[in-house]
Amino acid sequence: MKRGKKYLEKSKLVNRAELYDVNEACALIPQLSTAKFDETVEAHIRLGVDSRHADQQVRGAVVLPHGTGKTVRVLVFAKGAKADEAEAAGADYVGAEDMVAKIQGENWFDFDVVVATPDMMGLVGRLGRVLGPKGLMPNPKAGTVTMDVTKAIEEIKAGKIEYRLDKTNIIHVPVGKVSFGAEKLQDNFKTLMGAIIKARPAAAKGTYLRSVVLTTTMGPSVKVNAAKLAD
Repeated sequence: MKRGKKYLEKSKLVNRAELYDVNEACALIPQLSTAKFDETVEAHIRLGVDSRHADQQVRGAVVLPHGTGKTVRVLVFAKGAKADEAEAAGADYVGAEDMVAKIQGENWFDFDVVVATPDMMGLVGRLGRVLGPKGLMPNPKAGTVTMDVTKAIEEIKAGKIEYRLDKTNIIHVPVGKVSFGAEKLQDNFKTLMGAIIKARPAAAKGTYLRSVVLTTTMGPSVKVNAAKLAD
């Protein structure tokens, strides 16, 4: 893959052979941005588990102390009093059958997170084929299937992110924006890693954190010393 001039210039700031401490990595990352826009900082964490086994799944959600820097649009499936509660709590879209019809008929996806009350999951299940592949299906583990819609919406708006393994046993999640600076990125990253370490399955054997990398949307990546994170 051919890289641009800016990328190659920024790459010189990174020692490819070095595993950086968290504070060093978070201080370096903002300097590696190559775009004119405020790039997202992402973490890519490879775990020593096998996602094909149900007892080795790693999935959950965590509220980042400084949020993600992104405005999150929330769709809530609820009826009656719970629908009113969702609207009052700041949900961007609230509905039931009408929302299912909109998604199915108009291929509408102007939302980032879906929350549903448990009684609506039969209805939401009809959207499994389209929401599932996009990672938008509500899930009790992520706190998005709940009767407490107010809490769910407030946490999501405050910077709650969901983490889950992909087929290659890697978790990909945003931890903020370049503009956050080293300190806020470090707070967010440490909070995320604390949650992932705590979520280690009992069935996982050997080294749990195989590799941890931080990168901006367009810039080069920085390898983080995973062994120190697990201490």
